[in-house]
Amino acid sequence: MFTGIVQGRGQVAAVEDRPGLRRLRVRLPEGRGAGLQIGASVSIDGVCLTAVAFEGDAVDFDLIAETLARTSLGGLALGAAVNIERAARLGDELGGHLLSGHVSATAPLVARIDDENNVELQFLAPVELRPYLFEKGYVGLDGCSLTLGRVLDDGRFSVHLIPETLRVTTLGQKAIGERVNVEADAMTVAVVQTTEATLARRLGGGA
Repeated sequence: MFTGIVQGRGQVAAVEDRPGLRRLRVRLPEGRGAGLQIGASVSIDGVCLTAVAFEGDAVDFDLIAETLARTSLGGLALGAAVNIERAARLGDELGGHLLSGHVSATAPLVARIDDENNVELQFLAPVELRPYLFEKGYVGLDGCSLTLGRVLDDGRFSVHLIPETLRVTTLGQKAIGERVNVEADAMTVAVVQTTEATLARRLGGGA
């Protein structure tokens, strides 16, 4: 599990295509590789990946076809910056909201408003995610735990980034058209799906 509090930016150090997968080498922020073991989970742009090899702060991950198809990681090039979070440990402070690192979909950036001390980013959610996005609810974007701002009927939603988020993460560098990995809040998904199932049973005459 992850908290959605990004610990810094990593950098793609190598990309290697192998039969059935792509190996990604990411250089973690200085010191973030301490205590890492093979099999450990690391969030890379919000995607839970398993460390398969490492040397110091340089860690290798294998991306299978499903990961490449469902996330933005397939578009990462050598030198690209990525958001990093090591897996949460029992007793860690939960400053964001719980994230699994299981990306629901990707969403393109469609607009941005730059102000003196904050940035508003507006994304277009895919249809299947729209029932789980509510104003002042939670969402995970490229591994960042964020509060939803405006949520419009056409699927657009906005988030507001404070200077610290702009400093630590890659979100402020996104250009119009770039996609981010989206993880809907698990509690919201559970409530919505349970409510829909209950209403369907009642309307259908079930118990």
